[in-house]
Amino acid sequence: MSNEESHDFSRKIAQELNLGISQVKSTLNLLESGATIPFIARYRKEATGSLDEEVIGQIRDRLGRLRELEKRRETILHSIEEQGKLTDELKKQINEAATVTELEDIYLPYKPKKKTRASVAKEQGLEPLADILQEQRFTDIYSEASTFINEDKGVFSEEDALSGARDIIAERVSENRYIRSRMRQLFLRESAVIAKVVKGRETEAQKYKDYFDWQEKFSKAPSHRVLAMFRGEKEGFLKLKIEVPAEDALKILTDKFIRAANDAAQQVHDALTDGYKRLLKPSMENEVRQVIKENADRHAIDIFAGNFRQLLMGPPLGQKNVLAIDPGFRTGCKVVCLDSQGKLLHNETIYPHPPQNETGKAIQKIKQLVNAYKIEAIAIGNGTAGRETEEFLRKVRFEKDVIAVMVNESGASVYSASAVAREEFPNYDVTVRGAVSIGRRLMDPLAELVKIDPRSIGVGQYQHDVGQPELAQSLKDTVESCVNSVGVELNTASRELLSYVSGLGPALAGNIVEYRNKNGAFRSRSELKKVTRFGEKAFEQAAGFLRVRNSSNPLDKSAVHPESYPVVEKMASSLDCSVDDLIQKEDLRKKIRLADFVSGVTGMPTLKDIMEELARPGRDPREKFGLLEFDSNIRTIEDLKPGMVLPGIVTNITAFGAFVDIGIHENGLIHLSQMADEFVKDPNNYVRLQQKLKVKVLDIDLERKRIQLSLKNVD
Repeated sequence: MSNEESHDFSRKIAQELNLGISQVKSTLNLLESGATIPFIARYRKEATGSLDEEVIGQIRDRLGRLRELEKRRETILHSIEEQGKLTDELKKQINEAATVTELEDIYLPYKPKKKTRASVAKEQGLEPLADILQEQRFTDIYSEASTFINEDKGVFSEEDALSGARDIIAERVSENRYIRSRMRQLFLRESAVIAKVVKGRETEAQKYKDYFDWQEKFSKAPSHRVLAMFRGEKEGFLKLKIEVPAEDALKILTDKFIRAANDAAQQVHDALTDGYKRLLKPSMENEVRQVIKENADRHAIDIFAGNFRQLLMGPPLGQKNVLAIDPGFRTGCKVVCLDSQGKLLHNETIYPHPPQNETGKAIQKIKQLVNAYKIEAIAIGNGTAGRETEEFLRKVRFEKDVIAVMVNESGASVYSASAVAREEFPNYDVTVRGAVSIGRRLMDPLAELVKIDPRSIGVGQYQHDVGQPELAQSLKDTVESCVNSVGVELNTASRELLSYVSGLGPALAGNIVEYRNKNGAFRSRSELKKVTRFGEKAFEQAAGFLRVRNSSNPLDKSAVHPESYPVVEKMASSLDCSVDDLIQKEDLRKKIRLADFVSGVTGMPTLKDIMEELARPGRDPREKFGLLEFDSNIRTIEDLKPGMVLPGIVTNITAFGAFVDIGIHENGLIHLSQMADEFVKDPNNYVRLQQKLKVKVLDIDLERKRIQLSLKNVD
């Protein structure tokens, strides 16, 4: 990117995001140099004015869109120039266009087209007649049209000539920039989407029953309804039409082009009507569909990313010996035992449920495994037979306290069949791998979930219907943000987890694991420089996010970046104490006057971060782990009654509400209207993923397996 281009982009982005130009320029320069968003947000606050990850991401994304705009601008200029039609005025218009839509409107009359009715009419020499009609001065249009009859070119009558001229006018109007802009505004503001069920598919389309005869303003439709209707259309169950009041659309056209009340004006009016129905309306429909879909996608992606963040940042049980169970009926329950590092020690299958009903034998086996492997917690997958397995475990009388926790197993089967799982456990089948994933999720959700395609975890809405590149980027940003905010233990992290650390990626992560396998545990952060291809740039980006618990340097256990070690050492020296003393003793830290340590490199934001880290080095920002017990009297949806108050845990948040696991196979829905006594726009302001709460049962639809829940008047 040239300095001139960067400067122009900096100014535009600063204006759009209401930021200082210097903030944006510094951020762009850092991004261009290969710095990651987490690194910039955490360790370059002085350069950016303490911009957070979200704003830095917006700057990056806006830069990408501006570059795409410039690329398209160059393509259009080149195309029109090749046609020999690029005037100075046209070039000025193209260079001043601020959006892709403006550019495309300018380009439309020059865009190479397949044969159209208007192009045929032009070949027939009818363009002058179209000009005459548009002037609307002639009353005897048939006499004028007769002069354009040319049987060799297929114009056999006055009506043929007038028809061709109307086709030319219709295309001109449909390509007029002013008209397209006004029409676009009308469609975006007033268009209604009309959904109808496809005849004969009513039975198959039951999940879209709400949209069998549905109409609403597109601009008012929430993202989940938009995506639902589009999916129904894609699957062949729904037909969608987009309509605006035709009289409003035609008024825009007539106000612009009708200037008289004669036969010529009537011909123009007929051309306008035809041009609207045949050309403009379909074009505007497509544009509106695209805009509404992009907006719905953006909203759905934001919801998915927000939910995924909450899931990744779920409270970890920590380093405990865990027995994990992947429940099942006919095929039994796969049981694995893991040590405190998540290493697989043992696996086998028990059959406590029908049809085998080997309950007594299964109880003895579980007790034996708990004692043999010093198990401290049991993780139970919440899929098929999950609740029954939890009840079975209540019958086991352990010799010590052992907690049992239901774990969301969404995506575990995807992991178990993945290349990552095959590489990790080449000698075990998918059932063992799935059980291991369930156990490790309890120990550390973040470390385990990074191994799975987020779209398989099921915490979004319509994630397979939205733009996949945009979704992938958003989820990648989310994972990187979570991994780097928590920090990664260098000596125990998997390659997959390391690959999300700032500045690493799969190749360097693999090199770290390979070095660790050959040379044993890292003894310090600085030892990273011995890893193959781990240069200064990678060290700069990654080191602050990596932890070495057993390092002799206490700062290696913290989020203090190695580049700031001299600052901390200087602080300690000023108090005639060690860095360890500074960490251990609050009274020493209180004596530090931060202003004394400000330099051209280290500013007050970094110094404040350093002091926070010294107070709580390597602090995990995630909540502490807590248990939830479901109501043991509720086993199936048939056991539910309106008015019941039950414990539950939030499993998914959408634009229209939140889904809650109440301990049975079906999750219940708390609709927005049932979250509070006030108007609720965003459910994230009232609930969060994995939140434990009490809910009231409002309604049960046994046929559709739907449960309506409420947070109102729960007490």
